Amino acid sequence: MATYHLNLESDVLKVRFGKPANGDQVIKDAVVRLEKMVALGELSGGKSLKIYGPASVAVSYLIADKISHFYGTLAIFDPKIGRPGYKTFIIEVSQTPAYKIGELIETDEPHENKPILKVVLCGHLQSGKLCLREGLKQAISTIEGPPYPDVITAFPDGEGPWFSDSARRDSNLARRLKDEYKAKFTAEFAQKAAGWVRCASTPLNIIDISRKITEENRVMVGEATHAVILAGDRGKDDVLLWEDFWRDLNTPIIANLDSDYHGKDDKIVTKSPLLTGTVHYLARGEDVSSRPMVQVLARVLVGLV
Repeated sequence: MATYHLNLESDVLKVRFGKPANGDQVIKDAVVRLEKMVALGELSGGKSLKIYGPASVAVSYLIADKISHFYGTLAIFDPKIGRPGYKTFIIEVSQTPAYKIGELIETDEPHENKPILKVVLCGHLQSGKLCLREGLKQAISTIEGPPYPDVITAFPDGEGPWFSDSARRDSNLARRLKDEYKAKFTAEFAQKAAGWVRCASTPLNIIDISRKITEENRVMVGEATHAVILAGDRGKDDVLLWEDFWRDLNTPIIANLDSDYHGKDDKIVTKSPLLTGTVHYLARGEDVSSRPMVQVLARVLVGLV
């Protein structure tokens, strides 16, 4: 199974992520597919080509480099603009005076406006939030036709979404970069992170916040849609406090999980209306995407979208 998929339908290049992988492997799979499509005459050129679907920055550059010279224009889909309920594309490459870069192409093709999910992952120090977060991303990507899970790291400890992949490659480098990026938790940072959450526009967003219940956290997650509580041995006393925190914000809790570091298996107690139970051994560097609890939580999130 490829890590990135590209298929041409009429004048629209539909793209999406496949199985989980690092960015370098995604690029390798994408270039193989693009070159095959060119060799087979599928991407033979024309007046314009529209690109629809999620793409990393690296993949976007690759597509433009490989095929832009075949077409008069390249346009990418943007769900935030245009007529509600219809697909609108932005011209990103133009080699004809008929279109200018930044111009919009509005279509009559219906586009369902899906809800934007902003799920906050909260828990005590060493509860395994980072491990669960990465496992969720991978588990979601194995579900057929899932939304791409965007991650917002709403605390300034320097450990962004890049950290896990970097640590697997070079743990010393990842740790050094984390220490360099680490900053103080200030009111200014809280306002900036609140802006990230407010402006999140992808269908599924996972927001990772600091372990403490603070006014800064309240500011940052005021526009969250759902919450997941993860409590390790050191944080079990905080569960009631987190429940009160989300109740005050009128934010529904969709999962309340126990992180059992020394456990041997997951235990699912309830699935609905609240997912409860235990997820075991959330250790940094572990691939937990196939764990039963992680799989169930991934399906809950996709189902909400």
